[in-house]
This record gives sequence, C-alpha cells and structure tokens, in this order.
Amino acid sequence: MTNTESLYQHYLNHRTICTDTRNISQGCLFFALKGEHFDANTFAAQALTAGAAFAIIDNPAYQISEQCILVPDVLTALQELARYHRKQLNIPVIGLTGSNGKTTTKELIRAVLAQRYRTFATKGNLNNHIGVPLSVLALSEDIEIAVIEMGANHQKEIELLCTIAQPTHGLITNIGMAHLDGFGGFEGVKKGKAELYAYLKQHKGTTFINRDNSYLMEMSTRADLNQVVYYSTSSTDFISGKLLKTDPFLELSWSNGLASFEINMQLTGSYNFENILAAICIGQYFKVTPQQINTGLAGYAPTNNRSQINKTEKNTVICDFYNANPSSMSAALDNLKSLNAPNKAVIIGDMFELGNEAAQQHQLIAGQASALNVQTLIFIGKYFYALKDQYSAHFFSNPTEAQAFLQERPITNALVLLKGSRGMALEQLMPLL
Repeated sequence: MTNTESLYQHYLNHRTICTDTRNISQGCLFFALKGEHFDANTFAAQALTAGAAFAIIDNPAYQISEQCILVPDVLTALQELARYHRKQLNIPVIGLTGSNGKTTTKELIRAVLAQRYRTFATKGNLNNHIGVPLSVLALSEDIEIAVIEMGANHQKEIELLCTIAQPTHGLITNIGMAHLDGFGGFEGVKKGKAELYAYLKQHKGTTFINRDNSYLMEMSTRADLNQVVYYSTSSTDFISGKLLKTDPFLELSWSNGLASFEINMQLTGSYNFENILAAICIGQYFKVTPQQINTGLAGYAPTNNRSQINKTEKNTVICDFYNANPSSMSAALDNLKSLNAPNKAVIIGDMFELGNEAAQQHQLIAGQASALNVQTLIFIGKYFYALKDQYSAHFFSNPTEAQAFLQERPITNALVLLKGSRGMALEQLMPLL
C-alpha cells in the first residue's frame, strides 16, 4: 500500500488529476473513484492505455502493472493528498459557502482579486467531497490567493471540506431554504453552514460577515468569532453600500469610509447586491484599490445560467435555471416584479431536496408567482402539477409537455424568468424562447 507522502511525489511529477476516463490527459494521475453505479477500478487499464501515468486503485484485482498504485481507499487517498498539498502552500485561502449565491459570489471575488493577485477560484461547481480536493490539487506554486467554494447537503460536510481546503478566511453568503431534506430542516441548515465559522474560530481565521443578515449575525455570535470584517448598508462598517438601480442591471454605490464609488454591473437581480458587497469587502481587505475593484466587478458578465440575461430573437430571458430552492425562487420572483416590462412571463420548475417541506414550499412559491399577475405563467414538475386546480396558470408535469405548449403558443416580446432545480433541465426550453 502506498502512503500519502510517496503518492505526493508522484503528484509533483504529474500535476493533472483525472477521475473520468473520458477526460484522460497525457501523463495524468487517474483516481479510480467508486460511485453508486460504477467502480472506476474497472477502468484503470483503460486509463493507462489512454495516457495516464498512474492509476490509483483500491482493488488489488486490478493491479495489472507498476503503474497501478494500490491504496486502502481511493477517495480517502485523494482527500489526504489534497490536505498534504494544502499544507505546503502558505497563501490565503478564502472558504466560501451559503445557501444561495455561492458560485456568483465566488466569481465576483475572483474578478476583484485577479486585478492584483494571481488568483485561483473553484472551477464550475467542483464544491463537494470530490470537487474540493480536486480544486486544492489544482493550486500551483505561483498562485497567490485562492477562493474555494464549498457546498453541502448534510451535517458535517462543511467541516470535512474545511479540513481539506484549510481556509484562512471565510464567508457564508446567506442562509436559505436549501437542502432541507439532508440538513434536517432550516435550523439544520444553519448548523451545517456554521461549521465554517467553527473552523475559522478554531484556526484563528478571519470571517467576512454581512451585518444586515440576522441569521449570520446570530450564528457568528454563537460561534464567538473574534476576527470579523463586516459589510452592510450601514456607513459604520468596513464596507457599506447602497443599491441605486436594478432594471435590468444593477447599479450601486459603495464606500470604504474614506470615499464613495459607483459601479454599473452586467448582473441582474437585487439579491446579488449582497454578493457584490462581499466581493468589494474582500477586495478592500486584501488591498485591491477601489479603481481595480470597480474594474473587476464591471467586467464580470455571468455565463453560467445564474442571473444571466439573454436577449433572443423573440424575448429577453432571465436565465436562472442552474438551480433553485424556495429562498432563491422567491428572490427571483421579487426581482422580476421590480423590473419594468409591459409583457412578463414566468416559467418555473420544481425545487428538489426539500423533504417533508416540499408540498408546502411549492404552494408558497405558486402563490407568490400567481400574485405577480404576469401575462404568461407556466409551472413544470410533479410538485407544481399537484396544484393545478388551485391557480389560473399552465401546468405541465415535465419540460417535454411544456415544449409542446410553447411550440403551439409561443411567447414573444416578453421579459421571461426561467428558473428551476438543475434536475428539471429547463435549458431545453431556451430554443423556444
């Protein structure tokens, strides 16, 4: 069996990590991870044939050559390798979690810090027990600062990810009605996310907190944090800001206590104001100049179907269908209400992982959407479909049925909100909008 130190020597010579034989690159290390429906040990030979330098396996039956490195457990080996690599790096690492806005906030922070530092930020949403180790192992020696996104859907997950990323600084974007099933309700969400605060407290890290968020303030008090930097709408904080305009792109002013500045964003959604303020706060803390901060933020344009405005031949579509939970869905509907457009349409899909709260939360969102009195209201998915007799709207059990409807009755010249959980795959409606 190979230990972490000797595996690290292989890593230093082969810095690319692969976990999927469809993405093998020449000279990579292939980690044969197990999933619910597969055992990548069976692909070790294929990975080596495709160009991997070594395959890390945990089943001796597949140890076909010296290029197969046997470890007790491949996932544990990957996580331990990442921990070991992180300990070699003497750089600030900003750990970021929250119920909503994680990826957008991460991208905004990266856009700001990159104006001054060689910055690494989590690619895509590699934010779980596999993604975080891969992100840490992607850190090269020339990186000066890193932003590591951490997602979770159950207790103790953030705690685990903190032991891998070992953040020196941290941020919880907000607390919302997400992953209620896995966390065990809303109080469970707070408890799970607060694991980041506990880690920072224990390791004398610095925490960035939105003072306007009562949940975060309550959690930080309970965690007894001692190194805190606040941002809010209050002029007494390290960074303060004010939202000036939301239609459709955000404009805001902000102050560092010495001077005030304004920014025009390429981002929609008033709910993103606090995410922008967090990025400003972190930029200012790491001594990025106000001019550089504004340059970084103004240059950020979302391309990941999160708060992204797409002008098509027929409509203007707010593409926010990467994911959804009751908190983000409610915020998206509120934002649509605030925008000026003579013709509005709402197309929303089911929200997943809500456990016992699913029926009630879908009922609340359906009521909120119906109260907007938009010209076209479409609900998609089994939970929304169960409400079809209660509201005057179009209900479909799946996106395919909605596609057929939109082909017969196309929406034109409208401002359209398209939002639902990832599993609803609402992007398939885009060609019809």
